[in-house]
Amino acid sequence: MHEDVERFTRAVQAKDARFDGWFFVAVVTTGIYCRPSCPVVAPKPQNMRFFPSAAAAQQAGFRACKRCRPDASPGSPEWNHRADVVARAMRLIADGVVDREGVPGLAARLGYSTRQIERQLNAELGAGPLALARAQRAQTARLLIETTALPMGDVAFAAGFASIRAFNDTVREVFALTPTELRERAMRGQTGVASGALSLRLPFRAPLCPDNLFGHLAATAVPGVEEWRDGAYRRTLRLPNGHGVVALRPFPDHVACTLTLTDLRDLTIAISRCRRLLDLDADPVAVDDLLRADDVLAPLVDKAPGRRVPHTVDPAEFAIRAVIGQQVSTAAARTHAARLVTAHGEPIIDPGGGLTHLFPAPEALAEPDPSALAFPRARRTTLTALITGLAGGDIDLDAGADWDEARARLAAVPGIGPWTVETIAMRALGDPDAFVPTDLGVRGAAADLGLPATPAALIRRAARWRPWRAYAVQYLWATGDHAINRIPA
Repeated sequence: MHEDVERFTRAVQAKDARFDGWFFVAVVTTGIYCRPSCPVVAPKPQNMRFFPSAAAAQQAGFRACKRCRPDASPGSPEWNHRADVVARAMRLIADGVVDREGVPGLAARLGYSTRQIERQLNAELGAGPLALARAQRAQTARLLIETTALPMGDVAFAAGFASIRAFNDTVREVFALTPTELRERAMRGQTGVASGALSLRLPFRAPLCPDNLFGHLAATAVPGVEEWRDGAYRRTLRLPNGHGVVALRPFPDHVACTLTLTDLRDLTIAISRCRRLLDLDADPVAVDDLLRADDVLAPLVDKAPGRRVPHTVDPAEFAIRAVIGQQVSTAAARTHAARLVTAHGEPIIDPGGGLTHLFPAPEALAEPDPSALAFPRARRTTLTALITGLAGGDIDLDAGADWDEARARLAAVPGIGPWTVETIAMRALGDPDAFVPTDLGVRGAAADLGLPATPAALIRRAARWRPWRAYAVQYLWATGDHAINRIPA
């Protein structure tokens, strides 16, 4: 149970949405747990209990509020800006590792024993890995029950439950409704339940500035893998049980997400990766407050608050593209990547018609003759070494990767320098403090703003932006007239 009772009580009384996902409040008189911003009248302080996770509240015997739907809160920003073992474990759980590999698989990826992982998660989150994964399965089940016409047996299987009984018991326990009642409740006032593509709303903490986020993804989109169409960023997804196509469209209070999957067991993972791509679990108020304390950055923050760091759905893909993009224009990088996709990518069928391939996995690129790549010899050598490291597992960039170790392994690849390492750390690893002082856009912005010109001096000056230097980079980039800073018309 969380101990900062006074602070959390004030947040609940103020219905402060900034704390949604940071903690959950349970009411002992009703047996219900809510998000802090629940519109229901705030309970008396003596009746509140605070939990660091939905799983902990469920384990304590509370059920989810039907009004505020706490399971649909944005995720805690803690797990994306921290590099310790608990944060790495939470990123892996969100990526479905426990469902696929069990707790021993989670522990093995982190280099700890099962007992150590369980102890650390229980100490900080009030629940172990199995309970956390169960809470995630419950949320996936609710989404499938409410947004598809699938039979309940198929929903249970797709959500990751081992049996229909476990599915029924969990849904009743968490939502105080049977699966059938949950679907009937969702269908009231509707003509029917959607089938085919899944349409979801991805919540975030306000504010969110979509300009650089979607502008960057659209401007660097690799033909066949990504596109901007009808106001939405669309791309293919390589997932554990198949593949998918997602369309993401920004709105003032949510991001609309339309998913088409070949295997519904990948729903939770696809949602998690899309949220990570758009940095939707960030705490923009905390970030902007710190950056606004710098007189140079304050006007940039005030002009367009809530800038996010565009990440990736596939860290290995991004690393390969980062090397391809070394010392060439955005257009040239897209062209080179598109050739790689055409030659070695896995063809897929896009119901929307605009996408054609999955970006090739490192294993698919390990065999081709590097001389066939239209790059200078030194870049071919670098790309080949990177692909070998990724395919062989020597370079780990996945959700649970150790950021320091990943940086060291990348830096050991011939031809990968600080700019590439930090770019991969920022976009693929998701380190919010990654910094690229040698980047041309950053140096140009620094010169225009009167910041130090040399990388060493700029690093010293940027110390006051820690631990959010990757967000400071977004504000610096936004001073330039480049397509990455605006959503396509």
